[in-house]
Amino acid sequence: MQFTISQRFYFDAAHTLQREIEAAGSRRIHGHTYHAEVSVSGPRDPANGMVLDLGFLRLRLEAVREQLDHHLLDEVPQLGTPTLENLCTFIATQLADVHPPVSRVRVWRDALGDACVLDIL
Repeated sequence: MQFTISQRFYFDAAHTLQREIEAAGSRRIHGHTYHAEVSVSGPRDPANGMVLDLGFLRLRLEAVREQLDHHLLDEVPQLGTPTLENLCTFIATQLADVHPPVSRVRVWRDALGDACVLDIL
């Protein structure tokens, strides 16, 4: 049997974005509340009945959150352009050594209705 567990976190951050639509507001520093959900898929460990201890995942996500929360995303090393797509990739990369591996990262902004999902095959 294959199980998927997930844990959510949020962060508040500012950024700028060079784009052609809604350009004026995007070029100025502005902020959002971002939400992220990280999923891990795999079989249960017969010894403890867990795919992965959620406490361990929470600790790892807190370390990721600290790199993003109340930061200017334009200046976060290894993030690149602060898009939802790059945030998904950044989070997945920060958790590359988790076992079983991360299977999905979702980042969204409730206020705008925007979301991005990275499914890792």
